[in-house]
Amino acid sequence: MPQEMKIREAVKMAIQTEKDVMDFYNKAAALTENERGRKFFEQLAQEERDHAGHFFKVYTGSDLGSFDEFMAQPPSKNHAMLIQLNQALDEKVHERKAMEIALQGEQDLAKNLRLSAALIVDPGVRAIFDHMAEETETHYAIIESEYAHIMGMVHETDIDTYVRE
Repeated sequence: MPQEMKIREAVKMAIQTEKDVMDFYNKAAALTENERGRKFFEQLAQEERDHAGHFFKVYTGSDLGSFDEFMAQPPSKNHAMLIQLNQALDEKVHERKAMEIALQGEQDLAKNLRLSAALIVDPGVRAIFDHMAEETETHYAIIESEYAHIMGMVHETDIDTYVRE
């Protein structure tokens, strides 16, 4: 059954989603002792903040306050990725576990965004969900590449070294 959602609701949801994922990456960065891993998570957090900023610019509601005020709010207590990360703290979480959570979270989010987009009637709202899914899929690919690197797998930049024609 098609979902009826107004563009303003979709943009607000996009802003919240980007902030939630940003909060996850910020927390993952704070927990990561490896400098490369920490910088990687910080970069992803900044990209999520930038994505939220793009959506914030087109948001017509006035209930979120300023962009900086909204982004400075404490993390959502019910965001699945943060819940998993907090549970992993008891297991002495490290970069690899945070990336595994990020991979699963980004994959689940992209799937849900694509499913939602397929059910939305309004082309403008559908485009918002499709755009978010594309950004999410891009982040998944970036995280997957970095995960392969930290796991000592052949990285795509090293492929010529390991594969002969």
